[in-house]
Amino acid sequence: MFKIRLLVSALALTGSMAVNAAEALPTNAPAPADNPTTPEKVALGQMLYHDPRLSSSGTVSCASCHNTMLGGDDNRGGSVGVGGQVGGRSAPTVWNAAFNKVQFWDGRAASLEEQAAGPVTNPIEMGMKSWDDVVARLKTIEGYQVAFEKAFGKGSISKDNATKAIAAYERTLITPNSPYDKYVKGSKSAMTEQQVRGMNKAVELGCTSCHSGPAFNGPGTFQKFPVIDNGYFEAQYHFKKDKGRAEVTGKEEDENFWKVPTLRNVALTAPYFHNGKVKTLDKAVKLMAKLQLGKDLSDEDVADIVAFLNALTGEFPEQKMPHLPPQAGTTFN
Repeated sequence: MFKIRLLVSALALTGSMAVNAAEALPTNAPAPADNPTTPEKVALGQMLYHDPRLSSSGTVSCASCHNTMLGGDDNRGGSVGVGGQVGGRSAPTVWNAAFNKVQFWDGRAASLEEQAAGPVTNPIEMGMKSWDDVVARLKTIEGYQVAFEKAFGKGSISKDNATKAIAAYERTLITPNSPYDKYVKGSKSAMTEQQVRGMNKAVELGCTSCHSGPAFNGPGTFQKFPVIDNGYFEAQYHFKKDKGRAEVTGKEEDENFWKVPTLRNVALTAPYFHNGKVKTLDKAVKLMAKLQLGKDLSDEDVADIVAFLNALTGEFPEQKMPHLPPQAGTTFN
């Protein structure tokens, strides 16, 4: 049977957790060499991220499913795309996505740039026929001509630069200074006694063997879910219906493997799991313990772990909605 071993080196227990063994969330995300972050790129990326004109119907933007006014998702089991179509997976949060080693639930994108390209031409999501059509549309908008020139130079409107700009904006979406971050930096009063108990219980159970590192999302590996077969819960939640990573690789051994999601701000991102079938955080904790670790948790343990997970809610940088470049006297539809 697949067993999860406790990574003592990630979060060590010495009666209570050793503060110097844990990591606070960085306040800045590293950028790739071919896409250094600049204010001009971020400003352009924020416009593109919030612009529904990147969709075929003019009704769906990146922000429609990854709402930066909330927890970075849409609090739906399946996100709604063009024409009211509903996807089969729950939208992951965009907050702190810069610290993911891979993107999407199935890890099919290796970078934020690659991820930004996908939804625009997905027929269920934003529905554009091709990025050539997107580029042609952007070139007709004078304000985008100006914004791209500021960010990348004259005549620079392209798929590559659009996705680089969106990724640059997403790298600013970081939520540091949670109670947990303050605690591991030395402020013993930043977390309540219950939150500390929950943290230590999570380590004791082995939760941090997968949810490790400053973003609690592991080193970029994939984990099977569920590990332990349970017909009762499968009948309720249909976790295994979606084959996960195997839909990308085509390999049977990758069935039901998923990117380890961040636990940062997890209290704000219900419903839970890849298919969004679990509505509450306490139920998600119980199911994880049962299906991943073979443990039946008491109500007290669940309450303590949920309290700890609430301590991972960070400070959200203020988001001012961008003024989108207008299209004068015409429409695309």
